[in-house]
Amino acid sequence: MRTQVAIIGSGPAGLLLGQLLTKAGIDNIILDRVSRDYILGRVRAGVLEWGTVGLLDEAGAGDRMHAEGLPHDGYSLAFDGRDHRIDLFGLTGKRVMVYGQTEVTRDLMDARDAAGATTIYEAANVTPHEFDGAKPYVSYEKDGVTHRIDCDFIAGCDGFHGISRKSVPEGAIKTFEKIYPFGWLGVLADIPPVSHELIYANHPRGFALCSMRSETRSRYYVQCTLDDKVEDWSDERFFDELRRRLPQHHADAMVVGPSFEKSIAPLRSFVAEPMRFGTLFLVGDAAHIVPPTGAKGLNLAASDVYYLFNGLREFYADKSRAGVDAYSARALSRVWKSVRFSWSMTTLMHRFPDTGDFGQKIQEAELDYLTHSEAASRAMAENYVGLPY
Repeated sequence: MRTQVAIIGSGPAGLLLGQLLTKAGIDNIILDRVSRDYILGRVRAGVLEWGTVGLLDEAGAGDRMHAEGLPHDGYSLAFDGRDHRIDLFGLTGKRVMVYGQTEVTRDLMDARDAAGATTIYEAANVTPHEFDGAKPYVSYEKDGVTHRIDCDFIAGCDGFHGISRKSVPEGAIKTFEKIYPFGWLGVLADIPPVSHELIYANHPRGFALCSMRSETRSRYYVQCTLDDKVEDWSDERFFDELRRRLPQHHADAMVVGPSFEKSIAPLRSFVAEPMRFGTLFLVGDAAHIVPPTGAKGLNLAASDVYYLFNGLREFYADKSRAGVDAYSARALSRVWKSVRFSWSMTTLMHRFPDTGDFGQKIQEAELDYLTHSEAASRAMAENYVGLPY
């Protein structure tokens, strides 16, 4: 079997790249070790930068998003018992779209099916080969038979634990990592959101986030320790804690109900450099992880796709390698800016075990400055809606 671009991983990054390539007339095959239903069962992020919205439109997968998604013109930083709104649209002329990652994945899968492009699910032992030479290929096993796909390029869109980054020779890659000393306990519940916009709360008891997936489905989080266990948190305990960390008018207005998903996610920042190794390109979580505080994970994957897609399109249309050669530098420039923003939001909104009285006063001063300086608010808004590609 032969294709022009072999894509490992059928999450949003792989599917978005595949759909853009297909629409540009560039042949591609997507492989994934798990099933389609398993992928659609994963709970992930839900805030899309406007650049990501534009890429989904370009891929022909944006209609349902525009019909069912929730455009947001701002969000609140809650501290001192009050809301302090960041006016995204007023400060930048742009907004974000609240639309679940699972729905993005479903729309891209449907678009790929309609285009007749090939996706191979439940492909075991997917492995990239010879990507440092002129004849790369990917091998995999299906129904007990080993298969080979020859290609021009390999896109590793298979996440933090995937095979793509692990296949890079030791010493050819440098990693940077920061582990945060807390996690997020999150719940999904079919209850109306407490606010029509997101609320990021800084409280002496810890951080809290009120988000949503729709007008009838809420996604809520509270900062917890790394020793906390999900089974120790009943719904009643969770909502009691969440309300303690919110301004009183939000706590009084909150509708509570049974959760249907509950999990604890540790927080880390991680970057692998470079993001290209011959004809193998790392995309999305395969190359970087950010804490969810800044809503950048899926959006960074989309910007990686933007740079790689345009490089590949230039290669096939103009016979120029300039775009693919520049992929890693272009992607990493934007990655590090988003890593910085996610780190700064995490530092600003969470209570750290070793903050101390001085550190706490600095955090409070920073919040006060951000919400009373138009220049500081604009810088935060510019990063939140997404830096230009």
